Amino acid sequence: MRFLPLVCSLLVAQLLAGCQNLPDIGAGTPATDESPTLTTADFDPSLCPAAETVVCAEPEVKVVERVIERNFEKVVEVPVAKDKLVLGSEELFTVEPGGVRLRALVDTGAATCSLSVLDLTPFERDGSEWVRFKLGDGSDVEPVNVELPIKRHVRVARPGFDRQRRPIVDMSLTVGEVTHMVEVNLIERGEFEFPLLVGRNFLKDAAVVDVSRKQVQGKPQLPAFSK
Repeated sequence: MRFLPLVCSLLVAQLLAGCQNLPDIGAGTPATDESPTLTTADFDPSLCPAAETVVCAEPEVKVVERVIERNFEKVVEVPVAKDKLVLGSEELFTVEPGGVRLRALVDTGAATCSLSVLDLTPFERDGSEWVRFKLGDGSDVEPVNVELPIKRHVRVARPGFDRQRRPIVDMSLTVGEVTHMVEVNLIERGEFEFPLLVGRNFLKDAAVVDVSRKQVQGKPQLPAFSK
C-alpha cells in the first residue's frame, strides 16, 4: 500500500506529458530526466488546449445533364381531293395528233409539257408560222409525220446548255381515261429516256402526283371520237 501514492503520481505525470501548453519547469527550461517529479497538486486542467470541433466539408457533387435527341419519322396521310387523278412519277401517255403512246416523266417542277421530236422544221402556211416534225416512240415503228400551227415561242434555259428558243403548239394528252388539250413545247432530240415531260399545265386542278409509284393509270384510253 505504500507504493500506491507513487503509482498515482507516475500516472499523473504521463497525463501531463500529453499537454502541450504546460508551464515550463525550472525557470522556463525544458523538462529533462532530472526535473523534479510532478504531483497531482501541480496538474491544472485549464492549461490544456480547448478541443476544437472539426467539420468536414461536404463533397462537391457535379450534376451532368445529358440530353438525347431522337428524330421520329411522322407519317401524315394527306387526303386527296375528290375526282382528282392520281399519277405516279412515270406514266404512259397517248399524244394526239399522231396517236403515239409515249413513256412520260411527270415533273411538277416544269411549268409546261415538253415533247421530244425528230426533224423539227418550221414553215409558213397562209401567212402563219407552222412546224413539221416526226413523232415516234423509240421503237422500230415508223415515226408519224405531224404538222401544227405555232402558237408562240418560249426560251428555255437548262443547266449546262445554252438558252433554247422552242415553238409551242397545242396537243391532246391522254393518261388513263383523262384527256386534256395543253400547250407543249417542242425540242429536237434523237436519244431520250422520256420523250414526253408532263408539266404543271397538265396537272393543275386535275391530278396529284405520288412520286413513290409508277404507271398508276396503266395504258391510256383514248376518247371515243379519237378512235
